[in-house]
Amino acid sequence: MGFSSRWRFFLSLYFFYYFYLTIAAELKYLYHDCYVNDQNYTTNSTYQANLNHLLNSLTNTTPIYNGFYNSSYGENSDKVYASAICRPDTDPDSCRDCVTFATRNLTLLCPKHKMAIGGYDDDNYTNCMLRYADYDYTGVMENAPYFFVYTESNITQNVEQFNQTRQSLLQWLTSEAAARGPDKYAAGKQVVSGILTLYGLVQCTPDLTESKCNECLNDANKLMPNCCETSQGGRVITPSCSFRYGISEFYNPSIAEPPVPSPTPPSGKKNNNFIIIVVVSVAISLILIIVVIIFIRRRKSEKKDQNVEDIIDTASLQFDFSTIRIATNNFSDDNKLGQGGFGAVYKGMLSDRQQVAVKRLSLHSNQGEVEFKNEVQLVAKLQHRNLVRLLGFCLERNERILIYEFVPNSSLDHYISKSINHEYMNWERRYKIIGGISRGLLYLHEDSRLRIIHRDLKLSNILLDADMNPKISDFGMAKLFEMDQSQGNTNHVVGTFGYMPPEYIKHGQFSVKSDIYSFGVLILEIVSDQKRSGFEIQDEDLLTYAWKSWNEGSAANLIDPSMRDNPTTEMMKCIHIALLCVQENVSDRPTIGSVVHMLNSDSVNLPAPKRPGFYTYTATESRTTPNNLIRRRTEGAPLSQNDVSITELCPR
Repeated sequence: MGFSSRWRFFLSLYFFYYFYLTIAAELKYLYHDCYVNDQNYTTNSTYQANLNHLLNSLTNTTPIYNGFYNSSYGENSDKVYASAICRPDTDPDSCRDCVTFATRNLTLLCPKHKMAIGGYDDDNYTNCMLRYADYDYTGVMENAPYFFVYTESNITQNVEQFNQTRQSLLQWLTSEAAARGPDKYAAGKQVVSGILTLYGLVQCTPDLTESKCNECLNDANKLMPNCCETSQGGRVITPSCSFRYGISEFYNPSIAEPPVPSPTPPSGKKNNNFIIIVVVSVAISLILIIVVIIFIRRRKSEKKDQNVEDIIDTASLQFDFSTIRIATNNFSDDNKLGQGGFGAVYKGMLSDRQQVAVKRLSLHSNQGEVEFKNEVQLVAKLQHRNLVRLLGFCLERNERILIYEFVPNSSLDHYISKSINHEYMNWERRYKIIGGISRGLLYLHEDSRLRIIHRDLKLSNILLDADMNPKISDFGMAKLFEMDQSQGNTNHVVGTFGYMPPEYIKHGQFSVKSDIYSFGVLILEIVSDQKRSGFEIQDEDLLTYAWKSWNEGSAANLIDPSMRDNPTTEMMKCIHIALLCVQENVSDRPTIGSVVHMLNSDSVNLPAPKRPGFYTYTATESRTTPNNLIRRRTEGAPLSQNDVSITELCPR
């Protein structure tokens, strides 16, 4: 390298650091988030190269709108999206400098993160926010993560009046900003008292629609109690919008909205008559509009294909799709917990670090809409330690998503018929699981203010928490009954073979006794450590083998071989109760209340069980059961294609 080349290099390096340190001295770091759930990129990867190229060139492009940069670079999974927005009173040069500084600094704060967001400002009017991600968020309203910036000085007098004025000011500015195009911002002031004036500024990213801007700012306003309700000044910032208020004029007055003009007082008789005519006309028009709206809403409510507005009492549980996408790392396979009949389940983490299980219903499921509304409407009302708790839902862009509490130990399906779990699944733990399932069913059938029939109890729908407490999940098949209703019928039989009782498959009849039948099958599976779908001894299924062993006095043969040498009274009692639950005749099966009593009492006398449903006869036995209820499996074939699948049958 020649002298002149070295000189030019050091000069460029000097000017870069001079610029960087000068800007850094003026700008203040406000906030940032590295999206800890996001996947990292590797050093010297294509994604890193694309990110560096995009950030280095972002301010070289012409802003799409005043102070708003939005661009992308790369292809396929290595494509990077970035945007930056400045406050409307930031002059173009200061905006460009702020964004340039942010592009240098944010990658240092969030090394190797594919997604990041950060904000900076100075003591004048300069303010900017930069974000980048591995997905296209243009036009998407995202309100997480969110940030608070506020003054430490609090309002000490006229607090209620101050809060009312602030609320009024922010609502007015929100409506002004949302309706403004293309730059969505508004600034203004409102007098609190004779000596106190409140100033405010709200802003959305210009790519949002009017309704999305309104929604974003209203959501941000709801965060006020968590931030700065009594502060003299504060800000709430989200990726798509922000607002700020204070008792001093912090923005350039040139961007402020003009005050709302006072109405001109009427003068003269003609004006009075004109006003009367206008008022009467408007009143009549409003009445007609209200009548039409009420009529339309009633018609909509009667339609079978309802929208999310039907879930009136659960509207507060709704999540934005962008929030769920971030929580699950864009539904990555690494976060996938399993695949069910209606879609996949992912592990996620919300912005408050709460772990969740996200059930994303299949877009191709014919039953998805019905089951989605069913789970939201039913499960949101149910609160019991042995039921999985619904935290929220998302119904956006044809996506139907359910957000549940995260249960770390997976489902019971992963512990039954697995030799490696014999020592871990001792009898004490199994008995605890049986008791927990029974208490969850008792709540569904009798103790809640609703009567719920689950209709799809099986191993994969029993989840286990950190203490191995069972939690009944997946209420997509559930039915709501009136408290005095005992039975229902359906022309659309759904469930999983092996767990459905004969009256349901043959006639489409279901009741609380349908769940009792399924529970009996579950007990036999837990005690024997054998799955109903994979059990076969001497060409007999689990129920047939259990019934024959009981009649022959060898029921202990049902017990898991690892515990068979020391059978207990509890083990034998559970087999007895299971056989009572799976009896063919509906009226012979006990209620769940009776089952809970049997499990908890050592002195109760249990009745003798009768033949189970779907009993497989031998050649020497009489067939008093109709042939269409006797279903043999071909050798090695399970009763369903997949133990977690949903089988649809047409009843006779």
